[in-house]
Amino acid sequence: MKKVTIYTDGACRGNPGPGGYGVILTYGAARRELSGGEPSTTNNRMELRAAIEGLRALREPCEVTLYSDSRYLVDAINEGWARSWQRTAWKGGKAKNPDLWEQLLTLLDVHRVTFHWVRGHDGHEENERCDALATAAADSYRPEPTIN
Repeated sequence: MKKVTIYTDGACRGNPGPGGYGVILTYGAARRELSGGEPSTTNNRMELRAAIEGLRALREPCEVTLYSDSRYLVDAINEGWARSWQRTAWKGGKAKNPDLWEQLLTLLDVHRVTFHWVRGHDGHEENERCDALATAAADSYRPEPTIN
């Protein structure tokens, strides 16, 4: 299996509000950046979308090290909460965003992924770049001011 490193971040202008995600994929010397967003979303949804889109970009099963500054994402995977929510059919109110969790868990069945948490806005070069990609995507959905 190819060994790939993925860095992710999500951003939201308001919560809910316009949101974006940023992703960096590295494989050897190759580097690819992805970003996108939605006009009305939440920060947690964008954190999940970043991981999903990063894994979706892989063309074959890979061994992945994924870095995120989202405890919501990293802890839900590493502590087994997401699989538990899935087993209980997303009941109990603790599982928000089941549509995105289903997509992510399906991708985790394809790839061998290890999740690592990094402190956000702490000078980590790739995390800072992902944040810039995510916020730019979120800003692209901001409504223009109305002039009366």
